[in-house]
Amino acid sequence: MLMKSFLKKIAVAAVLGLAAGGCDRMIPPRSAQIVKDAENKTADGNFLRAITLYESALDDSPRAADVHYRLALLYDDKMHEPLHALHHFKRYLTLAPSGPHANEVKNFMKKDELELGTTLSGDAVVSRAEAARLRNENLALRKDLDELRGNRPPEPKAADKKPGGASRTYVVREGDTLASIARKFYKSTGRWKKIRDANKGLLDDPAKLKPGMTLTIP
Repeated sequence: MLMKSFLKKIAVAAVLGLAAGGCDRMIPPRSAQIVKDAENKTADGNFLRAITLYESALDDSPRAADVHYRLALLYDDKMHEPLHALHHFKRYLTLAPSGPHANEVKNFMKKDELELGTTLSGDAVVSRAEAARLRNENLALRKDLDELRGNRPPEPKAADKKPGGASRTYVVREGDTLASIARKFYKSTGRWKKIRDANKGLLDDPAKLKPGMTLTIP
């Protein structure tokens, strides 16, 4: 019964996403096939493969909002990882602040914030300090949404490649977490430890991440 309810949410998301976006914002054929394959994996119970497929269909265009929504549902309903779910819910609101799922997403975010504020995640990645910083990140998101509504241009990315090397640098912004920074560079929040390990000495404790820090991104 729970699986049927979850798949119904995914199906409704697909219908609403097409209806709200119009032809110019429909998912391109290749991405549409990837999304369809991800839906099949979800129906088969292969949630990790479904997540990988959805993430490969993401870009920074408004049409990706629906994919972020589906990813958030997977992380929330099936993987029980509220941190990752919050990230994708927030990306949905950034790309589609008035989208068909906006109110539902806000309610999900309140639930996940409460869960993060009172417990550790299943893999003990999220501490209470990180949960507090996550709330600050949500404040920054609201500011971004206000800028979007006011048609202000988005803030440029702060990533630069080091001359002659494979590493990059990133200046931490207000509300950033290691998970959100990992998503910017690797399209996956699960690689946050790679960034932490590359900045030993500067960032031994993820809870000490502060705006203005310059991180090495391997």
